[in-house]
Amino acid sequence: MTTPQLVTIFGGSGFLGRYVARRMARRGWLVRVAVRRPNEALFVRTYGEVGQVEPVQANIRDEASTRRAITSAQAVVNCVGTFDRGGRNNFNAVHVEGAARIARLAAEEGCGRLVHVSAIGADPDSSSRYGRSKAEGEQAVTAAFARATILRPSILFGHEDQFFNRFAAMARFSPVIPLVGAETRFQPVFVDDVAAAAEQALIWGAPGIYELGGPEIATFRELIERMLVIIRRRRLILPLPFWLAQIQASLLDTAAALSLGLVRNTVLTRDQVEMLKRDNVVAPGAKGFADLGLTPTAMDAVLESYLYAYRPYGQFTEITDSAAHLRAQD
Repeated sequence: MTTPQLVTIFGGSGFLGRYVARRMARRGWLVRVAVRRPNEALFVRTYGEVGQVEPVQANIRDEASTRRAITSAQAVVNCVGTFDRGGRNNFNAVHVEGAARIARLAAEEGCGRLVHVSAIGADPDSSSRYGRSKAEGEQAVTAAFARATILRPSILFGHEDQFFNRFAAMARFSPVIPLVGAETRFQPVFVDDVAAAAEQALIWGAPGIYELGGPEIATFRELIERMLVIIRRRRLILPLPFWLAQIQASLLDTAAALSLGLVRNTVLTRDQVEMLKRDNVVAPGAKGFADLGLTPTAMDAVLESYLYAYRPYGQFTEITDSAAHLRAQD
């Protein structure tokens, strides 16, 4: 009997990582989900047979635990990312030093495949620290593991996303939705499509950089308008100028810094404002889904399957509308 191959997925209980873990388990691989708090990731065990998918403790800032998580694995995936510019898990610690550590140890342990998840916007000349740190991380990864696959997705959507879910939740209570960079263009990509790209790279090998965007490009405003149609709510979309957003973000960042880590700025950071000044779309001529033999999923095929929960009557909206229509005919 052939021994199943083992893949270690750093951040394997996160939004993207759990989809990669599920796909690799279906492939028959053993899956090691490397996370800082494995007790909070026990749900990943349900992705496979008993003992097939297991969470293990690892912190990519720590050499010993990172190596233990990689030892004996044939492949490694790094899905870890952060939006924190300060604290111990800052951009440099996670996107650069952590990514470099994973790549170096994967090479030392003899792993055959390495998939590193970066982001569209990774650029050494970016005006945002986030974009620069992503670019530095990519350089460190390829220096340590020359045949690494680097995936640069645009903004991810799916049932657990922090994009459409966030604004749909806001629309439940607020008559106004403020937008920074309302005319900035995005190319949203279904999270499981990115997981499929990682799967292809792990199975067949696909060294190089791949920019992953969905089949549609839309402005920030257009995406929120589409979301509002799905959840059947009318809200005023209020574009905010970048200068005002920068002031607000600076105040929020300062408040978080003064709290000495007790409070995180999850509303709007200075780096997010800088990133919103640039379109988040696949660059012309970049390798992408087609080069991996994949076709990305349209937003309309997925969004309603989870955004319906934000409608005025949730899953009962259709029934309520039908009843109201019947009453109107009486």
